Amino acid sequence: MPLVKQMDQNSAGDPMVKACLDVLGETYFSLSVKNPLKKVLASSLNGLPGHLMVSAVQSFVCCLREELKTTDVYLYRKVLDNLASCMEDFSLGTVALILQFLQKLLLDIQEENRQNHGNRIVQTQLMHDLLIAIKVSMMLIQKLQENIQGSLWKHNESFVWQSMCSLLKSSTNFLMDATLLQTVQTTSGLAVILFIRAMYEPVEELPSLISDLLLGTMEHSPVPAWFVRNCGALCTAELPDSVLLFLCHGALAMLDWKNGSMGENGEKLLLDIASVLLSLSSELKESSVATSLSRILAIWTNSALAALVSGSPDLKIKLNGNSDITGKLLEYIYTHWDHPLDAIRHQTKLIFKNLLRIHQTTIAGSNGKSDPFFARLIKHLLSLDWHVKGKYASLGCLVECVGTENILQLDRTIPVQILDVMNDQSLAPYASDLLEAMFTNHKAHFTLSFQEGTWIDQWHDLWVSPLLVILCEGNHDQTTYIIDYYLPKLLKCNPDSLSYMIRILQASADANLGSCSTRGALGALMACLRTARAHGHLELSNILSSGLVSTECIKQGLVHQHNQVCIDALGLLCETHRTTEIVSLEEMQLTQFFMMYNLNSQSPSVRQQIVSLLRKLFCRIHESSQVLYKMEQNKTKQVLVENSTHMPPLRILQQYKDFMSSLCTRLFGVLFPGSSHPTRFSALSILESIAEIFSAPKGQAQVFQLDQEMDSARVHTLIQCFASTFEEVKILAFRLLMKLRDVALNLQDSENLDLLFQAAMDLSTSTKPYDCVTASYLLNFLVYHEGLQNSCLGKWLEHNPQMDENTSVSTVEKNTLAVMKLLLVNVEEEILQAKKCLLQAAASFPMYGRVHCITGALKQLPFNNLTLVSEWKEMVTRLILMSYSLSAVVSPVVQSSSPEGLIPMDSDPESAGRLQMILHEIQPQDTNDYFMQAKILKEHCKEESEKLDQRPTKSICKDRSMKEVSLLLGTLCKLLPSQTTSEPSDALITVEQVKNIGDYFKHHLLQSRHRGAFELAYAGFVQLTEILSRCNSESLHKMPEQWLSYVLEEIKSCDPSSTLCATRRSAGIPFYIQALLASEPKKSKTDLLKMTMKELISLAAPLNESLSVIPQVHALNILRALYRDTRLGENIVPYVADGIKASILGFMSPVWAVRNSSTLLFSALITRIFGVKRGKDENSKKNRMTGREFFSRFPSLYPFLLKQLEVVTNSLNSEAEELKIHPSLFLLLLILGRLYPSPMDGSHSALSTAPFVPFIIRCGHSPVYRCREMSGRALVPFVMANEVPHTVLALLQGLPDPATHCMRQNTVHGTLLQVFHLLQSYLESNQFASLDFQQRLGDIITCMGTKLWLAKSVTLIPGMQLLDFWEEMNRVISDSELMSGIPYSSAVPGLIQYLQSISKLVISVLSVTAGADIQSCGSAAAKRMAKPSLSVAHLLHCEFHEVRLLALEAILLWLKQRNSKQIAEGRGGVLCLLIDLEDTFLTMALKETNPQCFCKVLEILYNMDLRNVLPKTKCSIKMNPNELLTWTCTAYFSCVLCLQISEEILKKWVQLIVYFCGDEQQTEMLLAAAEILKSITSFLLISEKLILGLSDTLGLWKCVILLLQNEDLVVRDAAAEVIQVALSEKKSNEGTEFAFRIVNAPMALDLAFGILCELLQRWGEVRAGVPILLEWLLGDSDLQRDEETPEEDDSLFDKGEVNFWAEKLTHVRQLSKHLLHLISVTRLTLPDHGELTRLSRIALDQAQLIEHLLRALPLAPEFSRTPEFTRLAIQKERISVCLKILNLLKSDDTFSSLLQTPCSAGRPGK
Repeated sequence: MPLVKQMDQNSAGDPMVKACLDVLGETYFSLSVKNPLKKVLASSLNGLPGHLMVSAVQSFVCCLREELKTTDVYLYRKVLDNLASCMEDFSLGTVALILQFLQKLLLDIQEENRQNHGNRIVQTQLMHDLLIAIKVSMMLIQKLQENIQGSLWKHNESFVWQSMCSLLKSSTNFLMDATLLQTVQTTSGLAVILFIRAMYEPVEELPSLISDLLLGTMEHSPVPAWFVRNCGALCTAELPDSVLLFLCHGALAMLDWKNGSMGENGEKLLLDIASVLLSLSSELKESSVATSLSRILAIWTNSALAALVSGSPDLKIKLNGNSDITGKLLEYIYTHWDHPLDAIRHQTKLIFKNLLRIHQTTIAGSNGKSDPFFARLIKHLLSLDWHVKGKYASLGCLVECVGTENILQLDRTIPVQILDVMNDQSLAPYASDLLEAMFTNHKAHFTLSFQEGTWIDQWHDLWVSPLLVILCEGNHDQTTYIIDYYLPKLLKCNPDSLSYMIRILQASADANLGSCSTRGALGALMACLRTARAHGHLELSNILSSGLVSTECIKQGLVHQHNQVCIDALGLLCETHRTTEIVSLEEMQLTQFFMMYNLNSQSPSVRQQIVSLLRKLFCRIHESSQVLYKMEQNKTKQVLVENSTHMPPLRILQQYKDFMSSLCTRLFGVLFPGSSHPTRFSALSILESIAEIFSAPKGQAQVFQLDQEMDSARVHTLIQCFASTFEEVKILAFRLLMKLRDVALNLQDSENLDLLFQAAMDLSTSTKPYDCVTASYLLNFLVYHEGLQNSCLGKWLEHNPQMDENTSVSTVEKNTLAVMKLLLVNVEEEILQAKKCLLQAAASFPMYGRVHCITGALKQLPFNNLTLVSEWKEMVTRLILMSYSLSAVVSPVVQSSSPEGLIPMDSDPESAGRLQMILHEIQPQDTNDYFMQAKILKEHCKEESEKLDQRPTKSICKDRSMKEVSLLLGTLCKLLPSQTTSEPSDALITVEQVKNIGDYFKHHLLQSRHRGAFELAYAGFVQLTEILSRCNSESLHKMPEQWLSYVLEEIKSCDPSSTLCATRRSAGIPFYIQALLASEPKKSKTDLLKMTMKELISLAAPLNESLSVIPQVHALNILRALYRDTRLGENIVPYVADGIKASILGFMSPVWAVRNSSTLLFSALITRIFGVKRGKDENSKKNRMTGREFFSRFPSLYPFLLKQLEVVTNSLNSEAEELKIHPSLFLLLLILGRLYPSPMDGSHSALSTAPFVPFIIRCGHSPVYRCREMSGRALVPFVMANEVPHTVLALLQGLPDPATHCMRQNTVHGTLLQVFHLLQSYLESNQFASLDFQQRLGDIITCMGTKLWLAKSVTLIPGMQLLDFWEEMNRVISDSELMSGIPYSSAVPGLIQYLQSISKLVISVLSVTAGADIQSCGSAAAKRMAKPSLSVAHLLHCEFHEVRLLALEAILLWLKQRNSKQIAEGRGGVLCLLIDLEDTFLTMALKETNPQCFCKVLEILYNMDLRNVLPKTKCSIKMNPNELLTWTCTAYFSCVLCLQISEEILKKWVQLIVYFCGDEQQTEMLLAAAEILKSITSFLLISEKLILGLSDTLGLWKCVILLLQNEDLVVRDAAAEVIQVALSEKKSNEGTEFAFRIVNAPMALDLAFGILCELLQRWGEVRAGVPILLEWLLGDSDLQRDEETPEEDDSLFDKGEVNFWAEKLTHVRQLSKHLLHLISVTRLTLPDHGELTRLSRIALDQAQLIEHLLRALPLAPEFSRTPEFTRLAIQKERISVCLKILNLLKSDDTFSSLLQTPCSAGRPGK
């Protein structure tokens, strides 16, 4: 190109130049559109000199003409791409050629698509080619209009005109063809409008023509003949909805709406398009079309904005906020702003935003902030509940129009309300966006309105102060989401607010430490600092050096009891906005401190956050080290590295290396025997991050490399992790070993290699399922070792010497093939044995382990780079045959009539006969005598008992075998190449084999009865269907459709010989159909789904009731599975309404199976419609929607539900209503009750809810209590807000008068419930203030007064606590049975509910009358009100425990409020109601028989002031303090310790506390014990003098330590509070500068030992205390058990220790650390201490026993006998540490030499 550009003008005609340009043109057209060289060529050619451009264009035109001669349909795409890339300055002749080519291309693609019908892959490719062709034709026409002046081509004889007509006709056909992809139809709609615009004259009439098209009025309009000829299909009166939609899109996108160029006709067209789109919104429900509609409506609003700029006044009136179109658009917005699809919600927001702009444009010049339209919108939006997602975006848009201040004037608490909502993650992003819009706008308003600095305090009060309150006291979810979503935006808006936050939080940090459930001020401070540093608003070094935040403060945060505070403190150290920032020494030290106490977190999310944050720290170290290396290389040492450090680069690098090395030492150190799963997971994940980040390419300087830290012990530690029962630990260990495999494999000698291989082979046939997983990981690791074949596979290799000759074969491939052959030979032999006796095989050599190892080996093999192809083909064939054989052995069991259990535990003849039938079903595959006849379990038949005990083993064997076979076959299917036509000889699996595998899955899914079996087969079948959907082989590609048709036909056939299972929820049939439908390409037309749903819905709701019910049951069960399948997404939503109809109609079936399946389907549909229930509140609005939204999304349900409701209520009108309960009533009310009213409901809604109201009211007359309650809730959304007072009054007036003789109690109760729910919802909606409710309230109260006789009646009507009139209520209470006595038994229906209602009324009256306002008021009315009819004591003496429980709960609430300072101290208020009730409570504590009431009484006594309670014990319950404590211990509760109590009683009390702290106790008991220990800490545990004696005090301390190691987090947190009390006392007594105040359990455990050692010094009991602590250290392990029972435990799922959190060696190491420190500080020696001699002998005896037991274990015991090996390894270390300390304490030489006797633990790793 440079040479061509240098030629002068005279060389333009040079043949050489022309040849060069021709070559360049051909090169350009030969390149694909994605080739970067094409762009380079285009750029170079555009830069040609002007004198060469003409020649270049000629060359390109010639090349293009050649391209246009292409006839191969599959090469058209390349021509189209070339056409699109050079669409400039064509002559008319060239345009004609291109149009002719496009015309032919479109027809050819149409024909090719027709011929390939059913081949989805080819059709999809053709659809994309067609789409590009239409787009190119549109580009060409647009260029034609721009570049060719005049209308020479606009006559019928013109070739261009004829081609245009042909293109228009083709585009019209594409638009009308519903079988094409939606994108093709959409683009065709654009093309049709574009072509009509280019061809139609006069242009002024074009809008009218398009209006007629959209409105279907073409027959009245004169149109040209060419239009009718080419667009005749569009001239009909009824166009399909989708076609109308795409035409609207075309009109909006292709017509010019600016500058008023289309005049009045254009304005009319704009309004007509809006009308058509809004009418379509109620018809188009398919997700893709609904999304397009929302996007087109958004485009319409943009077009309307453009048209308004120069539009007529009439248009402004018609688009004003008060206009009909705007009202309907708002209805659309309110209906769709909570739509499940994100795209629709986003477009809805754009539509609303544009509507506001449209209204602003129409009122230009007036004050928009006071506009009535905006004011009405704000008012309605604020009245909505905050769970409505659309509310946030809409308010955010309004903020831009009217400003934050105007909104806050209506309600200043809006910021707090929004922050309160942020405990829901689904709402938090929306809430934070709204808050950001508001505080940003508010700041801008203040900045403009006030002087600088004068407004900031007011801004902080509104936006920052509420945030700090919630951060300190809010719940975990709320604070987390606020920190994630809100805090960064706030700091970005105003970074200076950070100093305000720090100042406020620092001031309250000491007073508000937080807890395990709240962050406190310290936690809030850590969160703010972390967020600020991560976003670049502060430097950590600056705040540390300035003293703003101390290192000790961060340290406290790192071990805080609240997990998230620890994470935030770690995030403060690790996160920064600059990845090359130097990591300071302080940060490294603090990180090491964090790692000591936080790796053992039980929360998976906390562990993941720790790993993620440390990964960021490692990245900083890595990237900053690279900067430091460069600085060192460039000799710029004099430049300061970061302003905060003055150290040279090499010194920092050495610190990095030391830090990383010590970190790795710590991480490998915690992988000790018995370490918990959380610890192992954390350590391995962090080590994996280190290995990834510090793996630099060769030649690059690296500050740290993990492989250099590895030795044989650490490698063996990682390999031992394979023995973990948690597979994620195995995965992490394996991945880490793979990253370090070079050094890991080099450290394995041949002896160890052989040992590991033998262990893997033994584990692969273990009866414990998790052992085969260990075997798989071991083998997958060993196949990378080059010496595996020579050392471990020698016997097999003798028969295959040719394997070693091929040196090009990779080690992994060679070893994997050898291992798989060995496994395959073994499993084939085992299958032969299993055919003889399946029970013996299950108990001795279950085959699934071998198959699992084979599958694992296959998954890690690179099949695209294999050398031994022929061997692998043979292997795949053998594997498939083996799978069929194994399945044939176990499948009769899973397909039998009773697959879950074959052995009845009863000896009756019926059970024996049933067993005989089952055994005959499975006999063909098991010839053992055991299965020849049914055996009955008898006491004398010991041999048979042993056989019967093997049933879990057999069940596991057949389940696991089926699972592994399915997964293996699914994995093998993945070997099928997607392009099966190219070199099929290289494929490892053939098409025929894949078909056979598909038939296998079909057989098992459709015939298996065992849930485990068909679920496991489903996993493999899914893999197969995914392969088939991507395969281009037509025979394979059509298999899913064929299988689907087959099973649907079999379901419909009702053939008695069918093997389909009609019970067990249709067994595997739903899984089978799910897999087939889910594999259908997501972007296709989902024809299989549509066909299947049509068939199933017709079967689920049959028109002919005489048909068999079995197809109906199958259809209902399959539909349930499909509605629950998330993979089908929104494609299933159009069928939801039909599913609801089928389930409701099926619920009325007389057949139980149909009703059962209908109920399950209905439940699935409720979840699909309203979402997954995420809370316990049944009445929460989170899983509900407005009536308008519901019926807009499912319009066909409107007439159906109305009709069904009418049928139901008609059945309630008969006199015998008590006996007739319609089955659908409950389902109908359940749906209607999920709806709720919205203030946004307007008059534009097409579906009125009024017809439902009378039917729902009549449902309240149902004899079923639950139905009456549901009808009350269901009525609420159907009554418009302004109709509520009138409806309530009508309902009250319908209640019977005193003169009524025949009164239905159900009707009265139902009516009252409806009144209650209507009033409750109405008052909560905040609308009553602006309506006439205040006037109507008087009428309602008056009417209520006339109905009060109902409350006085002896008829039992619950719910009358609504009548809020004091005197009337007192009269009701006085006349009630609580006052006059109860002449009924509890069997009277409704009695308990009635008494509960009256009791609630009494408690409410007592609470209000005891209030300060009433008591202090001197009026006569107040004095009458202050004298209630009943007292609390009266309720406490009621014979019904339900009444007593209500009273006790209220009293407990009042006491807790008093104790938490929520109500004032003293004798006033509600506490005055409790005066002199101590006697009553003490008596109830002795005599109460109801457990719930008893617990409440004890809790009340605990919360009361003991100074008032204890003096009354003698007279009330005839007990002195000693007897009271004894009774309390017997009742499992204690809270009185400050009395003079006898020593014997105290010892009994201590023993009871110790008993309470046992691992076997329930959580509530352990928490009570922790609370007791906390309450006595100051008095007994850390007192200056021993009160209980050393032994008992240390016993209580041991309880604390046990609780700190409990598996339950809440127990550990409660126990940690004991240590916090001790630390607080220590700080107040000693006045140290820094002391931990609130710590987590691991830190508390360490501190507990330290405190205990200090206490021994303080008490002067070191000599007596150390032997006791040494006894703790030695433990009480029962090693004799290991010696006496060396045989393997038969429990299949034994995972060793029960406590998965506690780590015995952590406890041992911490205790020994503090003991050694104590001994060194006190210089303690105990040469003649008898207790030490005894301990020494015990330790030495145990050491010898451990050595013996370790030698007795088999080879590689860490894998084969993991629990025993772990237990012995732990005890070995305990003994070793104990002997070490004993050695320090003894000075006798003889004894010292005795202690030096080695304690061997056997062979490491053997």
